[in-house]
Amino acid sequence: MRETFMQKVKNFIKTSLLGGVTVILPLAITLIILRWIFNFVTGLLDPFTGLIVARADIKKIIADIIVMSAILIFCFIVGALVKTGVGRFFHGVIEKRIFSIAPGYNLIRETILQLLGGKKAPFSQVVLVELSNSGTLVTGFITDDNESVSDYVTVFIPTAPTPAGGMVFHIHRKYVHKVDVSMEQAMRSVITCGVGSHELLAKCFRNK
Repeated sequence: MRETFMQKVKNFIKTSLLGGVTVILPLAITLIILRWIFNFVTGLLDPFTGLIVARADIKKIIADIIVMSAILIFCFIVGALVKTGVGRFFHGVIEKRIFSIAPGYNLIRETILQLLGGKKAPFSQVVLVELSNSGTLVTGFITDDNESVSDYVTVFIPTAPTPAGGMVFHIHRKYVHKVDVSMEQAMRSVITCGVGSHELLAKCFRNK
C-alpha cells in the first residue's frame, strides 16, 4: 500500500514538473526571441532615436517607440498608395527597372511574401505517394499541380527528421493520394520519424 502511495506521489511530482516545463519553456523561449528582435530593431534605429533623444528630453525607449511607430505609419501609407492604380503603376516600374536588378532582391521579396501570407504557400496539400507501384507509401507535399496541363503532379518528399531537406518528384496523379490533414500535423510526423502516421493512413484510406 505504501509503495503504491509513494509511486503515486512520484508520478504526480513528475507529471506536474513536466507539465510546468512544457508551459513555461515555450513562453520563455518566445520572450527571449521577442527581446532579441526588439534589441535588433532598436539597434538599427539608434541613429534616429539618438537624434530624438538629443533634441527632446525623453527616454531612449520612448524614442524607440516613436521611431518604430513612424516607420509603421510610413509602411501603412505606402501600402495604401500601392493599392491605387497610379501607385501600382509606379511601383511596378520602379520594381522592374531598379529593385529587381539588385542582387538577392527577388529572393528576399518572395521569402517575405511567404512569411506574411501574401502569397500562396508552396505546400498546398498533404499527400501519401506510392513509389514504384510497389504499395510503399511516403509522406509528401504537393508543390505544383495543373490538371489542365499535365497528368503529373510535382511533389516534395521531405527527409526525416529534418524536413527542410528532401527531393522533388514528378509523379502521375494516380499514385498521389491526398490526405485531409493540416501541414503542421504532417510535418510533425516527419520530424518525429513517423510517430502519429496512423492518422495520416486512416484519413487517406477512409475515403477510398
